[in-house]
Amino acid sequence: MAVYESTHSLVKHKISLLRDHNISIKAFRELAQEVSTMLTMEATRDLPLENKPLTCWSGDISTPFFAGKQPTLVPILRAGLGMLDGALKIVPCAKISVVGIQRNEETLAAESYYENVVSDVAERTAIIVDPMLATGGTAKSTMDLLKESGCKKILAVFLVAAPEGIAHIEQYHPDVDMYIGAIDSKLNDKGYILPGLGDAGDKIFGTL
Repeated sequence: MAVYESTHSLVKHKISLLRDHNISIKAFRELAQEVSTMLTMEATRDLPLENKPLTCWSGDISTPFFAGKQPTLVPILRAGLGMLDGALKIVPCAKISVVGIQRNEETLAAESYYENVVSDVAERTAIIVDPMLATGGTAKSTMDLLKESGCKKILAVFLVAAPEGIAHIEQYHPDVDMYIGAIDSKLNDKGYILPGLGDAGDKIFGTL
């Protein structure tokens, strides 16, 4: 497993803006999408290519295109939807697989309530998008589900992650590469990331 924490100055700047306690819903939504776009660009940089014929203005050439099928983006409900449009700006032809897994706030265990994965996921790279990697339970359950559905290649994109969540994924899914806007210091006793962003889902959907 490789963990890529973005070193891009704009990503760092925008993550700092997302942390502002007084940020508006509109600004949080826009920034989450912008950072999602930038991290998805990083995550897709090594997707396999193959040369295919193309007729351009100067004649027939052989030029690189995606090898095989386009990726499937996998937003984890509900907060992951706030990153979906940003990711689609980079891979606008991607298929969408939706997974509903939420954290039980008492036990911190991941609980599944909805899943709709594309039927040919075995032939696609799956790119999970979710704002927060806290305990890692929700992401781990999503990766379990994708592999059980036949997926062979998984990438994951997070705005912010805690070291505990990274370690959890490394233990159970060492083959999944993660692209992260910022790796924060730790979790508090309630399983929230510090300093973190607060509840990203509430900020995206305005349910504060």
